[in-house]
Amino acid sequence: MSSSLTAPSDFGADVVAVEGIAAVPTILEVICRTTGMGFAAVARVTEERWVACAVKDDIAFGLEPGGELKVETTICHEIRQSGTAVVIDNVEADLTYCGHPTAAMYGFQSYVSMPIVLPNGSFWGTLCAIDPRPARVDTPETVGMFKMFAELIGFHLDANLRVATSTAKLRLYENIVQSDTAPICVFDTEYRLIAFNKAHNDEFRRVNGFDTKLGDVFPDLFIPEQAEVMRGLMGRALAGESFKVEAVFGRPEYGQPAWEITYTPLRDEAGEIIGAFHHAHDISARLTAEANLRSAQDTLRQSQKLEAVGQLTGGVAHDFNNLLTVIKSSSDLLKRPNLPEERRSRYVDAISDTVDRATKLTAQLLAFARRQSLKPEVFEIADALRGTADMVATVIGARVQIAIELPDQPCYVRADRSQFETALVNMAVNARDAMHGEGKLTLHLSCGLPLPPIRRHAGAPGPFVRITVTDTGEGIPGATLGRIFEPFFTTKEVGRGTGLGLSQVFGFAKQSGGDIDVASEIGIGTTFSLYLPEAQEVAAESGVVDQQVVFPGEALRVLVVEDNAAVGSSLTEALSDLGFETSWAVDAREALDHLSRTPSHGFDVVFSDVVMPGMSGLEMAQLIRHRHPAMPVVLTSGYSHVLADEGRHGFELMQKPYSVDQLAQVLRGIVGRKNDPATQSADFGGKRTLSARTARDRDDTQHGSN
Repeated sequence: MSSSLTAPSDFGADVVAVEGIAAVPTILEVICRTTGMGFAAVARVTEERWVACAVKDDIAFGLEPGGELKVETTICHEIRQSGTAVVIDNVEADLTYCGHPTAAMYGFQSYVSMPIVLPNGSFWGTLCAIDPRPARVDTPETVGMFKMFAELIGFHLDANLRVATSTAKLRLYENIVQSDTAPICVFDTEYRLIAFNKAHNDEFRRVNGFDTKLGDVFPDLFIPEQAEVMRGLMGRALAGESFKVEAVFGRPEYGQPAWEITYTPLRDEAGEIIGAFHHAHDISARLTAEANLRSAQDTLRQSQKLEAVGQLTGGVAHDFNNLLTVIKSSSDLLKRPNLPEERRSRYVDAISDTVDRATKLTAQLLAFARRQSLKPEVFEIADALRGTADMVATVIGARVQIAIELPDQPCYVRADRSQFETALVNMAVNARDAMHGEGKLTLHLSCGLPLPPIRRHAGAPGPFVRITVTDTGEGIPGATLGRIFEPFFTTKEVGRGTGLGLSQVFGFAKQSGGDIDVASEIGIGTTFSLYLPEAQEVAAESGVVDQQVVFPGEALRVLVVEDNAAVGSSLTEALSDLGFETSWAVDAREALDHLSRTPSHGFDVVFSDVVMPGMSGLEMAQLIRHRHPAMPVVLTSGYSHVLADEGRHGFELMQKPYSVDQLAQVLRGIVGRKNDPATQSADFGGKRTLSARTARDRDDTQHGSN
């Protein structure tokens, strides 16, 4: 058998190991005196070699420790193979060994060789003795003595080998620890250093200016504010916690680097905590690199934002300049004298149509920016798809086949239905262009689904409604796929698209609490997946008021609140031309003063812009609702982040731009509801408090009219 504890080739170590057994010289002395033999030795025997490790030679045999015989010439070689002792009183009289060449070669008559076997069962060598004269050795007493001595030597060799192995391992561990460039120290339950590597002392000196030594109370070596932190960390480890922290340690004059420190309790064999390890890494360079990376990323993002703003600004300027050109030329032509009525009507219609197109353009921009003031309602999505299909069919043409796939059960969403229909049409138009006006368009509706992760954003459990729009077009290249929702980004030739259609879909989906995803394969087609939060069915609202209620002979009294002088002046003149009595306040404070000085019956309705300096129109309306519950308020805005984020809070809203006729209709209608006892409490009696978010947004409110 072989053993990992023995090293057959390291005979010098074997000699040293035997010399390290203090009893061996005595054992050899006792053997010679007891048996009367003149030579005794402890030999290391392997398959290839026989080496004397300890010798007592009183017959001038000629061997010393380290001396060697050819193993094949020895009887020990046979003993190694058989594992049994050989005892010979007289070679000449021994039937087995009388003709053995070893006896003749080495000139002995008496011979004893006992195997030395280690506790693990492996053969190590022999304890042997020879003499040129016969001797009485084949007795139980002598054989027993040799066996006892061989076992004793084997036990000591095993113990020494284990100690040497453990020492080598400890030395290896020490070398590893000392080679670690990161500081490592061990402290006891009294916070005293009981061990540390060279890097620990070197780094401590680097950041504190002096050395540490064993027995130091480690926290007391730091400046006071750091000592308290260090003691707390060490205390956590001594309480049994293993953890990692980042902290700054060191004196200011030495730079105070940042460290990542790992703490681990040190336990004895019984599991009791007797100290803890402190393993540190200087992470200052890493933190600096991370900070530089964040700075570079911020710079890149800012550059990308500026690029996007430049693209957006260029697109807006281009489209609005086209619209303004139509308005400007039409208004100039209207100034020409003796203009025929037919041409005058044509120019007026051109201005009105251009304003409508400008309104649609701003609505698409606000939808992309998620700042559109939506009018959400609960509706059955399948009905909306069927209702929009006819409009889609008209837009995309007869050569595109439309297929609608709907579930059997009804499915409801809460969203702005008009914006949903616009989004559906925009996706259909995009599909039509991808199919070059001919192919198949499939609208598919699924309900009760989770929202999957899209564009590295986390998903949501739902339930969500998914509307997929699939075309059989040419597909979208990968380089383009990531930009299709950007405003004014288009791959179409000049005049074929503004690049705002899909950005409207994106903004509508996000503002409605959903998302939009796209998958495309070149030559196969593209699928857009619009996700909207699913809603519960609600009962249909009743008590619809006729918005065209007119009160003949009654001049409604309107308090107009508008900070823009041109808009305020034009609006009050237009309302006066329609028979309204108007008062004009330039901000919320002045409007509230009007209402406090005038009895509540002095005005029939307040009409206010939302975005104003100081108090916003929405804040003012909530305050009026609190002070004058019966006073109706109509708000107007072309854009307000407050309305986009929080909704209208129950107030009537006029989207800019609006016509004076539309405004007059709304004002008369809301006053009609005010005078209707059935709706008065519901519409004007509710009291709500100003939300914290609205108060915060007041400071961010933009000046000027929107």
